[in-house]
Amino acid sequence: MTKEVYDIGGMHCAACSSAVERVTRKLPGVESSDVNLPLNRLTIIYDEEKTKAEDIIAKIERAGFSATIRRDEEKPFASLASGISSEAEDGLTREKRSLTVSVIFAGLLLVISMGHMIVPNFPLPDIISPKTHPVNMAILQLALSVPVLFLGRKFFTRGFSSLLNRNPNMDTLVALSATASFIYSLVTTFLITDNPHLVHNLYYESASVVVALVSAGKYMEAKSSEKTKGAIIKLMELAPETSILVDEDGKEQIEVPSETVKVGETVLVKPGARIPLDGIVISGVGSVNEAMLTGESLPVSKSEGSTVIGGSVNVDGVLYVRVTRIGEDTTLSQIIRFVEDAQGKKAPISKVADKVSGVFVPIVIAIAIIAAVVWLFAGKDFAFAIRIFTSVLVIACPCAMGLATPMAVIVGTGLGASQGILIRSGEALETTHKAGVVILDKTGTVTEGRPAVTDILAENEQLMMKTAYALERLSEHPLAKAVCIKAEEMGIFEAIPITDFENVGGRGLSGFDAQMRRLLVGNTAFMEEMGVEILKYKREVESLQSMGKSIICIAADSKILGIIGVSDRLRGTSKSSIEKLRSMRVKTVLLTGDNRAAAEHIGKAAGVDEIVAEVLPTEKAYVVKRYQQSGEIVMMVGDGINDAPALVQADVGCAIGSGSDIAIDSADIVLMKSDLSDVAKAIKLSRLTIKNIKQNLFWAFFYNTLGIPIAAGLLYPSFNILLSPMFGGLAMSLSSLFVVSNALRLKTKKI
Repeated sequence: MTKEVYDIGGMHCAACSSAVERVTRKLPGVESSDVNLPLNRLTIIYDEEKTKAEDIIAKIERAGFSATIRRDEEKPFASLASGISSEAEDGLTREKRSLTVSVIFAGLLLVISMGHMIVPNFPLPDIISPKTHPVNMAILQLALSVPVLFLGRKFFTRGFSSLLNRNPNMDTLVALSATASFIYSLVTTFLITDNPHLVHNLYYESASVVVALVSAGKYMEAKSSEKTKGAIIKLMELAPETSILVDEDGKEQIEVPSETVKVGETVLVKPGARIPLDGIVISGVGSVNEAMLTGESLPVSKSEGSTVIGGSVNVDGVLYVRVTRIGEDTTLSQIIRFVEDAQGKKAPISKVADKVSGVFVPIVIAIAIIAAVVWLFAGKDFAFAIRIFTSVLVIACPCAMGLATPMAVIVGTGLGASQGILIRSGEALETTHKAGVVILDKTGTVTEGRPAVTDILAENEQLMMKTAYALERLSEHPLAKAVCIKAEEMGIFEAIPITDFENVGGRGLSGFDAQMRRLLVGNTAFMEEMGVEILKYKREVESLQSMGKSIICIAADSKILGIIGVSDRLRGTSKSSIEKLRSMRVKTVLLTGDNRAAAEHIGKAAGVDEIVAEVLPTEKAYVVKRYQQSGEIVMMVGDGINDAPALVQADVGCAIGSGSDIAIDSADIVLMKSDLSDVAKAIKLSRLTIKNIKQNLFWAFFYNTLGIPIAAGLLYPSFNILLSPMFGGLAMSLSSLFVVSNALRLKTKKI
């Protein structure tokens, strides 16, 4: 079997990617065919003896897309360079311009043609009045509709192509309804000279408004798809472009491109710099912020023999690192690949209208043809049969069906935005209502994401905090900042002068005061090293550590003054938000890379149903997948770089607005207020929207079910009732009006 990767051009939405997969899977010898829509990439595995690359390309091109074989797939991140290209951005810009023009023309057409139905004696210039100048009115409507249909021509090419390939979809519904309305109106336009009353039988607005609104939905989907690529690019930017390479003696230092560094070579990492590649510390002591990997805000102490991860930040100290992994083997590269793969496997959600279109469209066409033929055989003339055929198509034009979903989605996303809940796509809005499990990242999501002093244990708190403040103010370590903030809250602003200050990277601080007493601040290991006995606080230390808190010891002249407990605090709204989710019958899971003790402490305080601790970024995504495999629809809520794979893997990724750009770009929903209570609001909003969509679809089908038999002439033999295309268009317009009005009711809902 041969595996090949193709760049696909012309894809704009989930329907496009589905079409490419469908046509290629029908080829002989194809084992699998999967499209990664955000990267416009097709990965296909097939038997070369049964199918050739030329056959695959030809099949894709016949479906309306372009395809070229990617020859550089083996190169690291080769697919990403073209993932976000100026060509794609230019395409979105052109589409936006076209959409703007379509909306303007369709809006004008709607006002001109339908204004009199809403406002009696609607004022129109005499030159286009349907009473005095019906031909001018018809020509004006024709002139306004042509640009909209031309700019939306892709719906017609794809829609009729899908129909010919016996795979009708939403594009087919749009194309069929718009074409039927337009052709009937065009023919009627030529007949108005002899019969001016026919000016009221024009349905140009039916064709144009549907095309304009569906175009808006497609543009939003394409824009959302492009946005997801930003997460991968930002991940790549974590790895520094250059590294400081040193020789075996550690003397000569040369700045070189990171991609040229080889396994076994040594690089120098200065304080504040990012570690370029995975490796082992061979010399030096310091603290490394690995939040990009673990999500935890507290730096990790590193010394000789410690492993370090490329992309993490060296907070303090100088480190000499022997490189152990390069290129695609690094941890950062693996995370990038995981996000890429998860994006490719994320199946698009099928709209209700798409599901029924495969049956609805052929049935409607069949009914129209059969009805026309039956009346011909019954002795009616060709004009009568054409009238029957056109009436069936016009009343069956799925305008309301086409509006049902996008209108509710547009209103729903607008309501969410007004509440600080940004929903990137209609698919995410639809899926959210089915979420049965909400997985919550701990640090920065359930907690505040920054260390704070929670416990002070000392015989003399003021003395101990003054001593701690004297040293900690000289350090940039996050724990030091937490202590300084607490000291200032206690009214301590004047620091004891310190001489011979020393920062023992990853362990503690030391210095001498004016009385030449040696002051020490650091962890328990540092105190033991310096000969300070901490047995007095042993029980308290063990208790705090069991809750996952960091311990800071303070001493003077080898005498322990007290200890400080530091940890990440629960957000103010976390507990009530989780209680709200549980009341909505949603299971909550706390997921973290932190240690079990800290996770248990926070999880118990927040009231979650389940706790999963000590997991890596890729493992987070596997936890999400495990729930999905058990049949659950999963929402993942996170804020850090390390959450990106899980956010993409989840059915709905939800990012905290104050989190990293990468998390935000990977998510389907962004909570701009960084309030966990908005998770429950997003689910409620989705439920309201889905309910609205179902109501809209029911009403749309009700009109069709009632109107099609009448349009086909069912009542003509007995009651001499024949539904004219004019009344068919009126019924269709009323169904659309109801759908729009019902969708707008969402604005009045409280979430």
